[in-house]
Amino acid sequence: MRIRRLCAAVSLTLLGLAPTPANAVETSCQDVYTPVRWGLTQQTMYGKLCVPQGATTVQVLIPGGTYTSAYWDIPVQPEIRSVRQAMNHAGIATMTVDRIGTGRSSKPVSLLVNTVNQAAAVHEVISDLRPQFQKVLVGGHSVGSAIAIAEAGTYHDVDGVLVTGLTNQLNHLTGLPALTNMIPVTLDPQLSGLGLDPGYLTTAPGTRYTTFHAPGALDTAVIGYEESTKDVFATNEAVTTVLMNNIVIPASSDITVPVLTAQAQADHFCGTPPLGADCSSGEALAASERPYFPDAPRVDGFVLTGYGHCFNFAPNSADYHTAVVAWQRSI
Repeated sequence: MRIRRLCAAVSLTLLGLAPTPANAVETSCQDVYTPVRWGLTQQTMYGKLCVPQGATTVQVLIPGGTYTSAYWDIPVQPEIRSVRQAMNHAGIATMTVDRIGTGRSSKPVSLLVNTVNQAAAVHEVISDLRPQFQKVLVGGHSVGSAIAIAEAGTYHDVDGVLVTGLTNQLNHLTGLPALTNMIPVTLDPQLSGLGLDPGYLTTAPGTRYTTFHAPGALDTAVIGYEESTKDVFATNEAVTTVLMNNIVIPASSDITVPVLTAQAQADHFCGTPPLGADCSSGEALAASERPYFPDAPRVDGFVLTGYGHCFNFAPNSADYHTAVVAWQRSI
């Protein structure tokens, strides 16, 4: 029988912790290709492992739909927008992965790609990392958060879960219209040459600001980078994300480690419950989402103001980096 452990949210601003100043820790990075079981086949999940000298904690970070591992290491003003750089400067190792079907990972038929299989692949990545680190955290953004939740709830092999760009309370009034900007990859002039089947989707040309950034400031350098580096997601990833987090019994109910839910106030997953989580403050967000994590010993919240869904690109994302570092040091 489960023991419900509903703990009060901790105000991250009171923890008084901030990332170590830039360049304080020497970091080495390497490309890692992990063989993963995928049904009756074997696929390969790509990841970039960056380890600061002396690091004992690693964050395994999973990007959302139409993004690759580069979402965590944005080169446009990286001192502001790179999660990888911020974590490494704080002495935390990072493994940023490409979901199966994207980037440098294997690309099977889209019908075989869903949240459950992606979680199993990430589990194998974590299993390979475990011997190297005392503490392993898994985190994601959007679809990547759904994968992180499924991984942690299924395999119980991590010490904490970071959830960004996803709550258990989708605001259908703002979230569903965003899906109208998605098209089959076969119809996209930029990505149709990849040879992927039409079950893979991407954003229609010129729609990324509206879909992922509004009402944040329109930064032409950011949007130019966005349009030139966009990727895909499988239809089944989106379907299973909604089913496992917004319709049926949430996968989050199986998580037994501390959770940080970090959201942008203007995201599709924020609003007035049940149409979105309460993102008026970090404390309100934690209280709003806590019932969906009944076995988690802690559910903390952080809210970034002034931006939409993909807030790694926000000009004030350093506040989010500080909150993540403070949280992981406190668990």
